[in-house]
Amino acid sequence: MDVRKLTPSLSVAPQISVDDIALAKSLGFKTVICNRPNGESDDQPELSDIATACEHHDMTYVYQPVISGNITDDDVDRFSEFLDNAEGPILAFCRTGTRCSSLWAMSQANTHSLNDILATAQSAGYDLSGLTPRIQAKQADQGSSPVKKLNGHHHDVLIVGGGAAGQAAAASLFKRQPDLDIAIIEPRDEHHYQPGWTMVGGGVFDLKQTIRPMSDVMPSKARWYQAAVERFEPDHHRVVLDDSESISYRILIVAAGLTLNWEGIKGLKESLGRFGVTSNYHKDLSPYTWELVQSTQSGKALFTQPPMPIKCAGAPQKAMYLACDHWQRQGVLSNIDVDFCTSTPGLFGVADYVPALMEYITSYGINLNVQTTLTEVDGNAKCALFKQINAEGETVNVEKSFDMLHVTPPQTAPLFIAKSPLADASGWVDISAETLQHVRYKDVFALGDAGNTPNAKTAAAVRKQAPIVAENVIRALKGKAPHALYDGYGSCPLTVERGKIVLAEFGYGGKILPSLPTWLIDGKRPTKAAWLLKEKFMPWLYFNAMLKGREWLASPNVSSKDATDY
Repeated sequence: MDVRKLTPSLSVAPQISVDDIALAKSLGFKTVICNRPNGESDDQPELSDIATACEHHDMTYVYQPVISGNITDDDVDRFSEFLDNAEGPILAFCRTGTRCSSLWAMSQANTHSLNDILATAQSAGYDLSGLTPRIQAKQADQGSSPVKKLNGHHHDVLIVGGGAAGQAAAASLFKRQPDLDIAIIEPRDEHHYQPGWTMVGGGVFDLKQTIRPMSDVMPSKARWYQAAVERFEPDHHRVVLDDSESISYRILIVAAGLTLNWEGIKGLKESLGRFGVTSNYHKDLSPYTWELVQSTQSGKALFTQPPMPIKCAGAPQKAMYLACDHWQRQGVLSNIDVDFCTSTPGLFGVADYVPALMEYITSYGINLNVQTTLTEVDGNAKCALFKQINAEGETVNVEKSFDMLHVTPPQTAPLFIAKSPLADASGWVDISAETLQHVRYKDVFALGDAGNTPNAKTAAAVRKQAPIVAENVIRALKGKAPHALYDGYGSCPLTVERGKIVLAEFGYGGKILPSLPTWLIDGKRPTKAAWLLKEKFMPWLYFNAMLKGREWLASPNVSSKDATDY
C-alpha cells in the first residue's frame, strides 16, 4: 500500500485492496474515503468488499465517487465537509491518489496560499500545478489570498500559551525553520519565571527578577494574539478565542499550563495574604512568605502538599527547608514546631533522593505527616483541617493550629482544555508520553504542564520537551511521523538550606538522568555547586538559552529507526 501523507490528519493512496484495510488500521487510520466510482476499470476490486473490511476493523467507510478530470465545486465542498467531520486520521484513495489530492488542494484555497498547497502536494508526489487557475479563482472570489476562514486567520503552527513551554517551543521551531508562520495565543502581558518564586519566598531573589513584559520574550517573528481561548475545534483544525474570532492551523501546540485551584480548599482564598497564610505558588504572595519567615520567632509552622499532579513537586519542601534554615541561623528553630503535611505516601517520589532529604527532616526537627491532605483553612482562628489516612488505613479528620501556614494548592487542567475533545478522562491533553503528539489528533502536540505525560511538571522538563516537539512538528508539516522521543526528564533543585541544593534529575520510572558528571554535582547529596547553578545560572539559562532556541544539554533524542510514515 503506497500511503502518502498530505497533513497529519489526511493521507492519500492509489487504489487499495481489501487486505490493505488491516494495514491501514494498524497505522492508526480511523476513516477511509473512496473517491473512485465502482467499476471504473476491470482490475478494480469490488468496493463493497472494502466497505465490509472497514466495518470488520471498526473503521468508517465513506463513498464519494468523483469522475476523473471532472471535479466539481460540489465535490470539493463535500470532501471538505468529510475532512471537517470524519474521525481522523483519514485515508482517501482513488486510482492514483491524484483525485484525492486535488480535492484536498481545492478545499484548502480558503486557508492556505497557493504555494503552500502546491508544495505540500509535491512533497507527497503529486504535481497539481494544473489546478493553479481554479485555486486562484476560488481565492479571488473571496477577496484575498489566502482567504480568512470564517472570520479568522490561519497559521502553519498555532501555539496556545506564552509561558515557558509555549515560548520555548516557538524558539526551537524558529531555530529549525526561521521563516515558519507561527502564532502564539497568550492573554497575559507579563511573563513569569516561576522557578524563582521559591527563592523570593526564601529571601534570595527579589520578585522583580522573576517578571518581564510579555512583549520582551515574545518572538518578534511570531504573531501574538493577546486573548484567551474559548474552545478547541480539532475536527475543524481551529481554535476559537473568547472574542469569537477563529484561528485555523496546520499544527496546534498546546502549552497552556495548569490551573491553581485555590477554591479547592475551603476558606483558603479568603485567608491568603493575611492571618499568616501564604503560598509561593502565587506571585504576589512569595514576598509575604519571606515576611512571615522573618517575623516568626516561635509557635507552629505548617507546610502542605496536595495530591499529585502539581507543578514542581519539590517546591512545597523547598519553602520549608529555606524557612527552617533561616530560623536555625537566627537561633529560633527550637522554638518553632514545624509540620510537613503531604498527601503523598512518602517524602519524595524518587527513592534515591529520599535519604539526603530525610537527613534535613531530622536535623531541622520537622514532623513528617504523610497521606495528610489539607481540606479547610480558618485564617481568623488560625486553624487548619486535614484528612489523614492513619496506620490502620482509616480516613480521619485532623485539626492543626498554626502561626504560619504555607499552602500548595490543588492543581488541575485548565477548564477550556478539560472540557475539550483534546482531553483525557482527567482533563489533561491526551498525548503520547514519548513523541508528545496527541493520541487521536495527529496535527496536535502538547508540552509542559498541560499534557498528561507522567513526568515531573517542571521548567527543566519543558527545556527537554521543547526541542522534541519542534523536531516532531517540523516532520509533521512535511507529512512525516515523529521520530524525536522524550524520556520523561525532569529536575527538582531541592533547596535544603541557603547555599546547598539536592539536585534531583530523573525520568520515567524514577530513572536517574544526571545532566552533569557526578564529580561536579552529585545529585543525591546536597552541594554548593547545585546552589550556584540554581541561583546564578538557571535564570540566565531560562531567558537567554531556553527561550531563545539554544538547546544546550537538551538536544532531542532521535529514534535510530523512524516510525512508519503514512
